[in-house]
Amino acid sequence: MTSSSTVNPPVQAAQTSGNYTFALTSLTTLFFMWGFITCLNDILIPHLKAVFDLTYTQAMLIQFCFFGAYFICSIPSGSLVKKIGYQKGIVAGLIVAAIGCLGFYPAAAMHSYPVFLLALFILASGITLLQVSANPYVTLLGKSETASSRLTLTQAFNSFGTTIAPYFGAYLILDNVASSMATAAEKAASVQMPYVMLATSLLVLAAIFAWLKLPKIEKHNETSEAISGSALQYSHLVFGALGIFVYVGAEVAIGSFMVNFFGEANIAGLEEAEAAKYLGYYWGGAMVGRFIGAAVMQKIAAGKVLAFNALMACLLILVTVMSSGELAMWAILLVGLFNSIMFPTIFSLALNGLGPHTAQGSGILCLAIVGGAIVPLLQGMLADSIGIQLSFVLPIICYAYICYYGLKGSKPAQANV
Repeated sequence: MTSSSTVNPPVQAAQTSGNYTFALTSLTTLFFMWGFITCLNDILIPHLKAVFDLTYTQAMLIQFCFFGAYFICSIPSGSLVKKIGYQKGIVAGLIVAAIGCLGFYPAAAMHSYPVFLLALFILASGITLLQVSANPYVTLLGKSETASSRLTLTQAFNSFGTTIAPYFGAYLILDNVASSMATAAEKAASVQMPYVMLATSLLVLAAIFAWLKLPKIEKHNETSEAISGSALQYSHLVFGALGIFVYVGAEVAIGSFMVNFFGEANIAGLEEAEAAKYLGYYWGGAMVGRFIGAAVMQKIAAGKVLAFNALMACLLILVTVMSSGELAMWAILLVGLFNSIMFPTIFSLALNGLGPHTAQGSGILCLAIVGGAIVPLLQGMLADSIGIQLSFVLPIICYAYICYYGLKGSKPAQANV
């Protein structure tokens, strides 16, 4: 799962002479945790759909609440971090996320889907604050020339978290209620202990980060000069924001429907617990693809690589829609490999040439992550009306737009002054 942050407070890079290995090692645990927690939603969706007998549209409210928190909380989180600093922001984010995890206990006890959604929103609000604090902090711990490599390395741990989370969820949540004799209350209760364990881990991390002596990052003085114009005057930034919207939406939607899709009789007929384990291939493919893509883009223009990956995603999903059995199953799993470079590539292409409007442009792109809330909900509506397999035409449209963006829409244009 992609990680990002909103507009960050003006900062000054840390002194490059220091040794930040310990600080960076500590921060990698955060990237792992939020990747892990975010990917567990793909387990929660089929599980709570069965527990509460939900339609696909209702089940997708899980992603709507989770990614909606990014949209609502990103800017307030940025303002808070500006006031209290990165380290305290990390601690606060961990505590809020832990409170959200603990909310799963009363939600299961009350057998209330709305309370589950509220707990998810609180959890995602904490993750948002955590990302707003940790992402820029990693880029500032060391030399500016190696900032991208540091962030790529820590985000690899984010991908590692998304890769192993399905196995954890399948074992601790779905396997425990595999019996058809389990009551709805017992199925709902199966999420209590896993999320209490997550809350405990987050609180332990909060205590550790409150105790650690991490390097201080000094803030720049605010500039008194007003920047004229707006980032929205750049067409490639506007098109890029839509690209982020549809990319995150498509990536999240595919992961959200996969367990139910693999349970279809004409696809694999898998039980939820078994189907969930295949999710690791989808997210693991994204992790592997990042390393391949980074090497390829040393030789080939980023826009062309983006367009190629988007085209391959379109073709694979088309195979999924038009076939059945293992061919359809593995085709949709392979989309993860081609997702790998999309988010950072769209992000960087959209910010190219923005100059003093770069910070504003970054904020606009981060707000576009709300696509993870909207697109899965729309696909849920499609699945309820035309079936889960045909509903994958929506991600095809999303990737087709990304292909256009890579070839044409990403070309920098002068601002329309």
